[in-house]
Amino acid sequence: MYLHSMGHFHPENVIDNAFLESLDIGVDDGWILKRLGIRTRHTVLPLDYIRQERNRNLAATEEAALYTNAATGALAARMAIEGAGLTPKDIGLVISGSSAPSICSPAEACSVAAELGLEVPAFDLNSACATFIAQLWNVSMMNPHRAPDFILLVQPENLTRIVDYNDRTNAVLMGDCSTAAIVSLTVPSAVHVGFTTIHSSPSGWETAVIPVRGHFRQNGLAVHKFAIRRTVEMLQTLSGPAESNGYFIGHQSNLSMLNAVCERMDIPDERHLYNVDKFGNCGSAGAISVLSQNWQRFSEHDHISMAVVSAGLTWGGASLKVISTPSRNGSAASNPVTVWDPANRTSGSPLFSNSGT
Repeated sequence: MYLHSMGHFHPENVIDNAFLESLDIGVDDGWILKRLGIRTRHTVLPLDYIRQERNRNLAATEEAALYTNAATGALAARMAIEGAGLTPKDIGLVISGSSAPSICSPAEACSVAAELGLEVPAFDLNSACATFIAQLWNVSMMNPHRAPDFILLVQPENLTRIVDYNDRTNAVLMGDCSTAAIVSLTVPSAVHVGFTTIHSSPSGWETAVIPVRGHFRQNGLAVHKFAIRRTVEMLQTLSGPAESNGYFIGHQSNLSMLNAVCERMDIPDERHLYNVDKFGNCGSAGAISVLSQNWQRFSEHDHISMAVVSAGLTWGGASLKVISTPSRNGSAASNPVTVWDPANRTSGSPLFSNSGT
């Protein structure tokens, strides 16, 4: 499977630690930095609305938001499409997933596709903060002779809409971001997705929850321990981030968790890519936005180990190999493999096969 390009969008309004301190919920800059390492977060909500209403009425919060999930997802998607040197008409399938969708039905992928002017199959595939990995894992099992040439994966995560801003434990965490990726099972690019895996322990599903018409809640200590343990295990499976040409990108929950993982795995600072200090916990979009923001820094033979954890409890990972230095449009400088010919499609083949790519 080939990763052609990435896209990301952060809304313009910024929640800094001084703003949270002004809410008088028992936090200050030092308290937040010591525990989480987060300085700022972006939000789709007006700051005056957060200050006055604190998201008491979630229906009103939806109305107050400056962007819908469809709008922010489409903004990230346009960046990815342009970065791949494509146009929207080249996209043959849209798969979206959000920890907090704006609508329950139809699939939010349909509203994202509509924003882009697409008339293609569109469906949702959501696994909370592990959504991107779950999407990659599922696409890898598709039959390439039935799949479209280019698939758009979208992760709209506007999580400040479901935060109780009277609750200091969660008010300090969340930020908003939407991300997107263009992948293909047949058309080569500079970055190859060599391995994906996902696991769940459903007995822990109540550990972190966003209920329908309710605020986000979690057992913070249990989630923190789970995140460190499973991220370390995933990196041991993937291998590579401590090497001279390896990078680690983890779930952007908080900097304390990520630093603990790096200490246990002996990952040097220059091999650890993150942005949680500037954008907070953006759910499934967090790690993907790190990849997107660093897209131009990667060069031939680099290896990126992505390890994420999620509500569920779910955890997963992906191993990305840079075949050749990505150009600005996401394509490889030279194609090391033969491009698959669409004329070779087999009309009777199922969409999914037993072997991954």
